[in-house]
Amino acid sequence: MKPYSKYFERIRIRPDPETAAKAEAPRCQWDGCTAAGAYRAPVGRMAEGQYFKFCVDHVRQYNKGYNYFSGLSDGEVARYQKEAITGNRPTWKFGANSANWAPTSNMRSGSAASRARTRDTYGLFGDAGVVKRERRLKPLEAKAMETLGLGPKATGAEIKARYKELVKRHHPDANGGDRGSEERFRNVIQAYRLLKQAGFC
Repeated sequence: MKPYSKYFERIRIRPDPETAAKAEAPRCQWDGCTAAGAYRAPVGRMAEGQYFKFCVDHVRQYNKGYNYFSGLSDGEVARYQKEAITGNRPTWKFGANSANWAPTSNMRSGSAASRARTRDTYGLFGDAGVVKRERRLKPLEAKAMETLGLGPKATGAEIKARYKELVKRHHPDANGGDRGSEERFRNVIQAYRLLKQAGFC
């Protein structure tokens, strides 16, 4: 290898950080100060991204008296704070009737929502701490319960038992082809299907 080859010319030696900082640091911009201005201080509200360079003592003194909102009225400061909440972006109302909006009873969060999503059909997780609410019947569900002759608090087992009983009673074979009984038979089947689809049994 040659002593003055092209590879040696490309090697750079890092300078000492202290000497580099002293050489590059500008003087403090405070009147009458000759120390190095290594610390930045903001110029003001209308000069975003511009900074003064001060020494450590003068930057502390400057920051104690610095007020970003100097020269603004109380109303302008309040408006600025309100706009800063949304990141100074425009906002719109939530829907047409946002003033009348209120959370509904079926909006759930937390553990109640997770239990509803899980739908523990096999009872693997148990009922520890679960408060069961009475289910409000929709009009068609209430009519189906009435058709089966049951109350609104009937369980799935009671619905199935009542369905079997009514099918045996009103089946056309058991009533010798009575038309009134056929109509009642159809209504019982439709009521049971509706309740089954709604998750009652």
